[in-house]
Formats: sequence, structure tokens, C-alpha cells
Amino acid sequence: MEYVRLGQTGLEVSPIALGTWRFGMEHEETGIVETGREEAHELLDAYAEMGGNFIDTANGYGGGDSERWIGEWLDDRDREDYVIASKCYWSDVSRFQENLSAKNVRAEVEGSLAKLDTEYLDILYLHRFDDDTPIEKTLRTVDDLISEGKVHNVGLSTADAWKLTKGLWKADVNNYEAFTVTQPQYSAVYRDPVSEYLDVCEDQNLAVCPYSPLHGGFLTGKYERVGDGAVEAPDGSRGDIDEHFEDWYLKEDAWDVLEEIRAVAEETGASPAQVSLAWLLHHEDLTIVPIIGARTPDQLEENLGAVDVELTDAQFERIDAAME
Repeated sequence: MEYVRLGQTGLEVSPIALGTWRFGMEHEETGIVETGREEAHELLDAYAEMGGNFIDTANGYGGGDSERWIGEWLDDRDREDYVIASKCYWSDVSRFQENLSAKNVRAEVEGSLAKLDTEYLDILYLHRFDDDTPIEKTLRTVDDLISEGKVHNVGLSTADAWKLTKGLWKADVNNYEAFTVTQPQYSAVYRDPVSEYLDVCEDQNLAVCPYSPLHGGFLTGKYERVGDGAVEAPDGSRGDIDEHFEDWYLKEDAWDVLEEIRAVAEETGASPAQVSLAWLLHHEDLTIVPIIGARTPDQLEENLGAVDVELTDAQFERIDAAME
């Protein structure tokens, strides 16, 4: 697997990152845990064996289990071989500290380092933008953590474009470490809400590591419309176990995009999931490293196969136009 340069971070990463949001995730309605400890380690093993080195987690994923399990897995490996990204905003320590105050940021980073059993994070994302804490206070704390060697790069996940711009400006005028990488939701289906955000990323040469690049699994093509608007979901899929799935993911124009992706998949001999990821990788104006959340090693292998799928400009444009 050929590595790519992650924007201005200087990091060399696999072109597709492994997301660990499902590690330890328990659905309140059903009690189902999506990925348990053994399955998590199997996925990490498979990812590493296939050449992957970029692992994405967060302080609160699985109530902290995601970071703990990654830390256990890293214990038998050379930490320097992997790029680990985590996040803070929601507290893993106290329900009264859900913000980006200096106190909470430092506490959550220290907690992440302890659970991961590592001395540093390659990337710390601000999971959300805190409207009640001046961003320069947050960035000053992160800047201190970078000076201490506990964080190497700072990024921003979900936010409005103007807030991303404000953060970049505040870092510049205060001489703090600025955002070099971002993590918005972005896929062949989910575009308009992040179009201005991505314009900022392109202008400022920020790397983009989108989450939900397969739109919650919808772009794998495993869902079908039946009867009067009903949706057939495979047993155990997110559409089967998540009561919010249809409201969040199954918009009418999403089916139009999926239809075009299926057509391109037929032409290229690839799967719809691979074409959907290849569409992201095909962007020439942005450095995009999608984060996948596979549930099995087979799914992981299929998704990583997207790096070998070559789309023509015409195929890219057809998928692009299907959203209009």
C-alpha cells in the first residue's frame, strides 16, 4: 500500500484510515455491541497486515473502550509505525466538563494518552466547535500540549466553515499551532452541507479525513427499496439495528447517486463501496483520506481495495452530477 502525505502535517499515512467508532459501541434500544474487544483486535490486525497505519479514535468512543483496546493492541507493536488520531470535546471524565475549556482539553488528552498507553497523539481533533469558550483559549492549551510533546498536530472535525476560518485566523494572530487536518462528514451523497467548509480546506491546504464516507453503509449497495417506499435492510446492518437510519441516510437523491455508483461499479468490475471510496480519492483539489468503519476483516479488505480502482474523469463527473 502506497502512503500519502497528509497535507501539511508531514505525516505519511495509508490512503484510507481505520475508524474505531464502533469499538465498544452499544445500542441502547437493543443492547447490541457493534464491535467487541476480540473483533476490534482482529480488525486492527487485518488492517496492519494490509499495510494500514492510520487509526482514528476518540476519547468517548465505546465509553473509552476504543482507546483502551487500541492501546492493548499497540503494546505488542512499534508505536512509531502508526499514526494515531483522537478527539476531545465530550468528556470521558465528567458530565459537567463537556466543552473545550483549558481544563477539559488537558484532562481529556491526558486521559486519552493513559488509555492508549502512549506518550503522544499524532493528531488531536477538536470534536466540535465550542461556542462558549473563546477558540484562542482552546488553541493556547493545545499549543502548550504540542510544546510538551503530548500532541503533534491539531485538527477540527464538525463545524461551520466560518468557525474553521475563525480558528485559523485566531491561531495566526496569536502564533498558535493552527489546524492542519479536518474531519467533516463527506461522501458522494453528503456534500452540500460541507461545501463551504471544503472550500476553506482547499484554499488553506488542509488535509480532509471524512467520516461516514459510505454514508452509514448506504453506499455499499446492500439496501433496496421495496413496496411503497419501504427499505429492505440486511440482518445486523445499521439499517436493521439503528432506528434513526432512514431519517439520517435515506433521502431521495441518495438513491439517485447510488444508482450511478452501481452503474460505474459494473463498468469497472468493482463493488459500489469501492467506487464510492474511489470517488473521494479521485479529488484532485483536496488531499482526502477517508475513514472507514468496517465490521469484519472481509469488509475491510473490500474497502481497502478502493485504492486500486481507477475512475475516469467522466465516471467521476457522472457520480458528481447525480446529486444535482
